[in-house]
Amino acid sequence: MYADSTAVLGPLATYAEPHCYDLCAEHAERLTAPRGWEVLRLAQDQVDLGPSPDDLSALADAVREAGRPASVQDSMIEVGRRGHLRVLRSVEE
Repeated sequence: MYADSTAVLGPLATYAEPHCYDLCAEHAERLTAPRGWEVLRLAQDQVDLGPSPDDLSALADAVREAGRPASVQDSMIEVGRRGHLRVLRSVEE
C-alpha cells in the first residue's frame, strides 16, 4: 500500500502479488518502515500446519510424471494450468 504509506505484515501470501515479499519470522519482527509510515501487523497463527493435501497431491503427481518413460509423457496434452499445477489429458491414439 505505497500510496497509503502503510506496510502490512501478515501470513505468507498464497498467490503472487506485486510489491509483496515473503519474510522469515526473524526479519518480519525486525522490519521497520520509513518515517511517517504506519506498520500494520496482522495476527499470525503460530501453528505450523504443514503441507495441505493439495500440496502433497501436486508433489506426488510431479514425482510420478518425472518417473514416466518419455513415450508416456508424449501421450499427454496440457489442457489447463493453475499456478504451478497443470491439468493433463491422455491423448487417445
